[in-house]
Amino acid sequence: MVTSMDIGVWILLFLVGFIHSSESKYIAYNTTSTIVPGKLNVHLVPHTHDDVGWLKTIDQYYVGSNNSIQGACVQNVLDSLIPALLADKNRKFIYVEQAFFQRWWREQSEVVQKTVKQLVNSGQLEFINGGMCMHDEAATHYIDMIDQTTLGHRFIKEEFGVTPRIGWQIDPFGHSAVQAYLLGAEVGFDSLFFARIDYQDRAKRKDEKSLEVVWQGSKSFGSSSQIFSGAFPENYEPPSNFYFEVNDDSPIVQDDINLFDYNVPERVNEFVSAALSQANITRTNHIMWTMGTDFKYQYAETWFRQLDKFIHYVNQDGRVHALYSTPSIYTDAKHAANEAWPIKTDDYFPYADRVNGYWTGYFTSRPALKGYVRWTSGYYLAARQLEYFKGKSASGPNTDSLADALAIAQHHDAVSGTSKQHVANDYAKRLSIGYTEAEKTVAASLACLTEGATKTGCGTPQVKFQQCPLLNISYCPASEVNFSDGKNLVVVVYNPLGWKREDVIRIPVANEKVVVRDSNGKKVQSQLLPIPDAFLGLRNYHAAAYLGISPSVNPKYWLAFSAIVPPLGFSTYYVSNAKKSAYKSGSQSDGFEVGLGNLKLIYSGKEGKLTQYINRKRKVKESLEQTYKYYPSYGDDGTITAQASGAYIFRPNGSSFPIKPNGKSPLTVLRGPIVHEVHQKINSWIYQTTRLVKGKEHVEVEFIVGPIPIDDGVGKEIATEIKTNLTSSKTFYTDSNGRDFIERVRDYRKDWNLEVNQPVAGNYYPINHGIYLKDKSKEFSVLVDRSVGGSSILDGQVELMVHRRLLNDDSRGVAEALNETVCVSDKCTGLTVLGKYYFRIDPIGEGARWRRTFGQEIYSPLLLAFTESEGNWGDSHVTTFSGIDSSYSLPENVAVITLQDLGDGNVLLRLAHLYEIGEDIHLSIKSSIELKKVFRDKQINKITEVNLSANQERAEMEKKRLVWQVKGSSREPEVSRGGPVDPEKLIVELSPMEIRTFVINFNH
Repeated sequence: MVTSMDIGVWILLFLVGFIHSSESKYIAYNTTSTIVPGKLNVHLVPHTHDDVGWLKTIDQYYVGSNNSIQGACVQNVLDSLIPALLADKNRKFIYVEQAFFQRWWREQSEVVQKTVKQLVNSGQLEFINGGMCMHDEAATHYIDMIDQTTLGHRFIKEEFGVTPRIGWQIDPFGHSAVQAYLLGAEVGFDSLFFARIDYQDRAKRKDEKSLEVVWQGSKSFGSSSQIFSGAFPENYEPPSNFYFEVNDDSPIVQDDINLFDYNVPERVNEFVSAALSQANITRTNHIMWTMGTDFKYQYAETWFRQLDKFIHYVNQDGRVHALYSTPSIYTDAKHAANEAWPIKTDDYFPYADRVNGYWTGYFTSRPALKGYVRWTSGYYLAARQLEYFKGKSASGPNTDSLADALAIAQHHDAVSGTSKQHVANDYAKRLSIGYTEAEKTVAASLACLTEGATKTGCGTPQVKFQQCPLLNISYCPASEVNFSDGKNLVVVVYNPLGWKREDVIRIPVANEKVVVRDSNGKKVQSQLLPIPDAFLGLRNYHAAAYLGISPSVNPKYWLAFSAIVPPLGFSTYYVSNAKKSAYKSGSQSDGFEVGLGNLKLIYSGKEGKLTQYINRKRKVKESLEQTYKYYPSYGDDGTITAQASGAYIFRPNGSSFPIKPNGKSPLTVLRGPIVHEVHQKINSWIYQTTRLVKGKEHVEVEFIVGPIPIDDGVGKEIATEIKTNLTSSKTFYTDSNGRDFIERVRDYRKDWNLEVNQPVAGNYYPINHGIYLKDKSKEFSVLVDRSVGGSSILDGQVELMVHRRLLNDDSRGVAEALNETVCVSDKCTGLTVLGKYYFRIDPIGEGARWRRTFGQEIYSPLLLAFTESEGNWGDSHVTTFSGIDSSYSLPENVAVITLQDLGDGNVLLRLAHLYEIGEDIHLSIKSSIELKKVFRDKQINKITEVNLSANQERAEMEKKRLVWQVKGSSREPEVSRGGPVDPEKLIVELSPMEIRTFVINFNH
C-alpha cells in the first residue's frame, strides 16, 4: 500500500533530482593514469579473442555470416575499434590474429591505414603474439609453429616497423615447453601469458602465489632461454560481472544522478573487492584484468565507455589504482618490481579443467586432418627449397597460398580437431588449394632444373611433371601407364634433407612386366608386391570422393625399388617394359621369421601374432606383442556432473576391450629382395601391414582403421598397443612439438600431488614425433607420422590412439559429436584412417640416433615427380642434381628447416641441431656448417643473423632481453651456443637443440 508520506518523499527526491539536473554537465573522465607505486595497480587490458575458425569458418567469422551458429564478426571489431581509440588517447587495445587483421588491412583506404599506423606507433594499438593464428601447442610441429609465427611477424615488421614483445597463448588446451623457450624466448618475447592449466595445479598455485613463474622450458638452454610466464587466475575473460558487449548482462556504471539506478559506489566497491581478491593470489602490487573474450568489441565503444568510467571513479576512490594497460606495460611493471620468481620446468600437459575432464582426446581427434597437415607441412618445406633453386616467380605459381593455408591450420581449433565438421572441411579445402598451387611450383622448378636452365634463367620449361598426392591410397595415374608402347616412365626423386639418403620408393603399376634403371641405365633391383583388396577398396572409394570419378582400371602391384638421392637434390630413375619380375607371397600357419638383414621378427602363425624382435648386430632380443583395442566412450549419463568423451575430452567408460581377429585370420607374408611384409586382416575394419625394409633396422607398421562401427550405440576410441618386457618403472618420454623429449611418470606430476581420477586419460600426452621407454639395458622407441595421443599405461607397454568415433558432445562449446564421415554420391560411411608408425629396440643409450635422424626422414619424405620419355632422357636432361657442393653433406645432427626465397634478393635460412644436450654420446655435440659449400654457385654479399621469426637482428634481441630473478636457482652447467659467423669464413656453428636463422643477401 502506498501512503501519502511515500508520495511526499518521492516528490522531494524528484525535486532534488530536478535541481541537480539543472546543474549537471558533461563529465570528462580522467583516464590519464600511469602506475602508482605503493598501490595495487589494476592493469585493464582490452582485448578480443578471435578464433581463426571454430564454430564458423575463418571467412564467416571475418564477414559475420552464418550468425545462426554464432553472432561474431571480426570486421565489426576492427572497424569499431579505430574510432573508439581515436576518441581518447589514453585508451589501449591489443590484437593477436594476423590472419584476420591482414584481411581487414587490405580493405582499408590509405587514410585509415595511416591512422592505424599512428595508433600503433603511439602504443594505443599493440600487436601481441603476432602469428597468423594463436597456434595449438599439442598437435603442432615446431616447424609449422615457426612458419606461421614468421608469416605474421614479418608482415607486422614490413607494414608497421614493430616487433611483438609478448606471447599470448590464452586459449590452447595445455602448454608446451617448446612454446615457452622456442616460440617465446627465442622469438624475442619478454613474457608469455595463458589461461588453461590443470585445475589441481591452478588451485595449488593460487595458494602459493605461483601462477606467475619464470619458465625454463629447455634442458639444453636452461636460463638462457627462460621466459616470464603467467597463468590467469581463472580464464582469459574479465572478472565476473564486468562484461560490456552490447547484449551482456553485467551492470554498467550508471553515473548520471538524474536517472534511476545510479550505482557508482556499488560498482566501485565491486571492482575493488575483485581486485583485492586477485591480489591475494598474485605477487607484487600489479594484477592484470583481461577485459574481453571471444569476438568481443564488435561495438568497441560499449566497452571503452565503461572502462573510462571505472578508471575515473576507482581512482577517485583511491583504494586501488586502475589504468589502461597492455601485457607489455604489465610485464615491465613486474620486471621493475625486482621480485624473485618461482621456476617452472617441463610443460603444462595434460590439461584437465575439472574431475574427469581431461583434454587428451584432441591429441588424436580428426586423425585424417592431422595427417594431411603433417604431410603438407613436409611438402611445403621441400617446395620452398625447389622454389629457391629456380627463383621465386612474382607472377607465376608460388608457395604463398600453401603457406597461408598451413598457417591457418595450426590454429588451436584446426589441427587440434576441435572445430565443427564444416570448418574442418574448410581447413582441408584451403590446404588442397594451397597444395595445388605449390604442386605447380614444384613441377616448374623440377622442369627448370632437369632442363639445366637455372644459370641462364628459366623461361617456359617443356617438361610437364605430374605428382601423386593420392599415392597413400595407391592412386597414381602417372605411374599406372602401359609400358608396352616402348615409353619410359621417368621418376625424379627429390631429397629435402641435407644428407645423402637411401630409401625405398613404392609406386602402383598396372602390369608386372617392368624393370627399373638408374640414370646411368644400370638395372636397379626391384620387387613387385600385389596390392591387397583392402587397399583397392580404399583407393576406389576415396578416389571417387576426392575426384568425383571412380578409377577405370586398378593397378595390380606396388613396384618397390631402392633410390639413392644426394642432399638437397634429386636422382632420376626409369621404369620401362621388361620380363616379369619375381615376387613371393603366401599364407603361413606355423612359426616363421621375416627380415632381410640384422633385424628379424618372429611370428606365431597359429596364434596369428608377432612374438619376438631380434637384432643380431645390436645384440637385442625381446619378447614383443602388438595388438589393437578400443576404449568405449563415456556418454551422457544424465547427471549434473556428466562428462562425455568428445572432440576435446577423452573419458573411457571403464577398461579397454581387445580387438581380436574375427575367426581364423591368416597372416599373408610377402618376401623379396627389397622388402618383407606381413599382412593381416584383423577384422572387417582393421587391416595391418608390418614391413621390414632392406638396409633399415626398424619396423614399419601401416594400418587401415575404419569405418569404426557404432551400430551398438557405443562410441569407440581405437588404440594400438605394443607390449615388451622392459621394466620401465612407470616412466616414459614423449616429445614436445617434435623437438625436446620430456620425462613422464605415470600417475605423477612434478608440480603438485596428483589426485588420480582418470588413470588412462590422465596419463595421455601429445605425441608429434615419438614416445620411448627404457630400462637398464634397452630402449624401446615408437615414432609417428602425425600428431596422436599416447601413453605407457603399463610398464613395458606403449599405446597410441589412432582413431576416434564418438556419439556425444563433450560440452566444451563445439556442440557436435566427433562422428566423421566420407560421402560419395548419396552414400556416407564413417571415416577410414590410413597411417603409419615405426618402432625399434636399441641397447640403452643408442636409441636417440634413430629417433632423431629417421624422425627427420618421416617429416621430410622423398618427393616424387613423374613424366614420360620416348628416347634417352639423360641425353637432353640433367639426371642428378644437388643444391649444395657435390663433395659436401650437412652433419647428421643438423637439418635445413627453412630455405626460402624472400622475393627481394634475400634468402631465409634456418638450421636446426636435432639433438638435445647429453642425448647421444657422438651427436649431442657442436656442429659446423660451411655456407660456402651450401651455396656453392653463389657469392654471399651479406649475412645477418636474426631471431627465430626473422623480424629483428639476433644481437638486437639479445640486447633487449629482460633478465629475471628466480627463487632458489642453483648453478647450472654453462650453456653452449654457436659463435658469431665470420663474414670471410662463413661457417655456422650449432650447439645441441640450437636453431639459428639468417637472412642472406647474394651478389648477383
